[in-house]
Amino acid sequence: MRTEDLLQELPQGLRDELKQLLASGITTWGQLQSLDELQISRLASSGRASARNLRRLQGMADLACSLDLAPQDAALLMHAGLATVTAIAGATPQDVLTRTGRLERQLRSGRPPVVDLAVARRWILRAKERQNTN
Repeated sequence: MRTEDLLQELPQGLRDELKQLLASGITTWGQLQSLDELQISRLASSGRASARNLRRLQGMADLACSLDLAPQDAALLMHAGLATVTAIAGATPQDVLTRTGRLERQLRSGRPPVVDLAVARRWILRAKERQNTN
């Protein structure tokens, strides 16, 4: 995902946050990624959006933009306990596979796993490259 990609198709549970972001003129993942704590607090206090969910979205935006991931993949990693570029860079492919697979089984989505060892390696390599450029 690129920073200029538009915010759209967020999970249903984040519809209030999406409405609040769009009403505030925040329309791209890059704008969401660059919000500071004060801006998040103001957004949360001015509508039905929660600061907690806005921070989650910001974390998704950071992973998605930094590692060129789809928002769903960023959310999967976050909920599997790999919420930062540093955490992903320090993980092994098997660890990423185990954590994401466990989460998908707990959710009982019934779909085939999204992550395999090749995908996990690719994500880890991107995370390590991102760390080296900072």
